[in-house]
Amino acid sequence: MSLVVVGSMAFDALETPFGKTDKIVGGAATYISLSASYFVKPVNVVSVVGGDFDQDHISLMHNRNISTEGVQVKENEKSFFWSGRYFNDMNSRETLVTELNVLGDFDPIIPEAYQNCEYLMLGNLAPQVQRTVLERLTNRPKLIVMDTMNFWMDIAMEELQKTIGMVDVLSINDEEARQLSGEYSLVKAARKIMAMGPKFLIIKKGEHGALLFHDDKVFFAPALPLEEVFDPTGAGDTFAGGFIGYIAATGDTSFENMKRAIIHGSAMASFCVEKFGTERLKSLGQQEIDNRVQQFVSLVAFDTVLS
Repeated sequence: MSLVVVGSMAFDALETPFGKTDKIVGGAATYISLSASYFVKPVNVVSVVGGDFDQDHISLMHNRNISTEGVQVKENEKSFFWSGRYFNDMNSRETLVTELNVLGDFDPIIPEAYQNCEYLMLGNLAPQVQRTVLERLTNRPKLIVMDTMNFWMDIAMEELQKTIGMVDVLSINDEEARQLSGEYSLVKAARKIMAMGPKFLIIKKGEHGALLFHDDKVFFAPALPLEEVFDPTGAGDTFAGGFIGYIAATGDTSFENMKRAIIHGSAMASFCVEKFGTERLKSLGQQEIDNRVQQFVSLVAFDTVLS
């Protein structure tokens, strides 16, 4: 059941049609680990922050049984910072500020206690950093899930493809799938991407759900229609955390169980967007999660008679 999450821990400043925030805690590893912690414990994090990082948030992670032994603290430097503005459709956004700071030369250190992990979630980072993590693990995990983005496709495609070839599951959005494969059809895109190495491919489609591909099999999970979406930041990472957390908790890496993991990941992402930042993920109840998962199940459950 041991799970290691690698990714950024950061500050975000956000503006949406519903309001704006000053600096709040964000980052891929933050969202992933908080989400996964509702399914499996402990969650072990590998990341880097500056001396300015919110100690209260570290305490929150500890309260959720998230280990930060693998988080480097560079006291005289600043944490990664991103600022963005979302437009009315909440699907498109404008990046206002990106400051890599400590993330610019991140050299991941894997504590001895994290070695021999069964499950590994590589959050969005430079593909070289992701591969370094894989090379520094004593044994290959039972399942490796990787997230990436179009930025790395623009500047480090060859490096990215090498890293993709080393993982079991790749998780990207539809725009990224098209760019990575050169195909508009997502079915054709999936075939090309899985030929690069991953046995499974998740293509996220935002408010339109997510697709899971394996061999010639396809599974579609809808997104839950919500009355209000306050902040989509971190929804993809929260989805990934629910997905890998559920798999780590069940110990089942079959396609059938991944379908269930997709639903649980989607449920967690639907909570994330209801408030700014990580606020909604701090204190969910198990009954809340169970009820939300059941809502997803109800969306696709039907009876029919074929004549």
